[in-house]
Amino acid sequence: MTTYLKPALILLLLLTLVTGVIYPALVTVFAQTLFNFQANGSLLKNPQGQLIGSELIGQSFSDPHYFWGRPSATGPYPYNAAASSGSNLGPTNPALSAAISARIQALKTVDPDNKLPIPVDLITASGSGLDPHISLAAAEYQINRVAKMRKLDEEILRELVDAYTEDRQWFVFGEPRINVLKLNIALDQQAVNSK
Repeated sequence: MTTYLKPALILLLLLTLVTGVIYPALVTVFAQTLFNFQANGSLLKNPQGQLIGSELIGQSFSDPHYFWGRPSATGPYPYNAAASSGSNLGPTNPALSAAISARIQALKTVDPDNKLPIPVDLITASGSGLDPHISLAAAEYQINRVAKMRKLDEEILRELVDAYTEDRQWFVFGEPRINVLKLNIALDQQAVNSK
C-alpha cells in the first residue's frame, strides 16, 4: 500500500506546484508584460484619469446628448456583467413586444423628426446583454439627434463616427461596428477641446 501512496502523494504535490503555482505565475507575468491593457479588463478612463468602464461591456446611455448603445436584458440592472444573459423571450412573447415598443417610443420621443428606419440593434438586446457596440446604421440613426443636442455640424459627427468605426474581426468575422463608450468619450473630449 505505501508503495503506491508515496508516488501518488509526490505526484499530487508536483502537479499542484506546476498547475497551481508555476503555470498561473508564468501566465500572469506574460499577460501583464505583453497584454497589460487587456489583462486588466480593457478599462477606459476619461481625460481626467477617472475610470469610467470597460470597452468590453456596454453601458447605459439615456441622455440624448450621447449615442445610445444596444439595450441590455441582464438583471437586476442593465449591463450587469455578473448576470450576463439574453432575455430568452420568444418572438411571440407579449413581454418582448412591450419592451421593443417601449424602446421604439423612447427613441421617437427624443428624436421625433427622425424618419430613418430604426436599426434592430437599438431595440433588441444581444445574447449576452453586455454588447458594447452598435452598427453603423444605429450610429447614423442617432447622428441627427446628437448633432442637434450638442449644436454640432452632422458632418463633424460623421467624421467622429468614422474615426471610431472598427473593422470586421481579422477582416472576416462580423460587421463593422462602433464601440459606444469610446465614441461618447471622444464626444466629450471634442466638446472640451472646442471650448
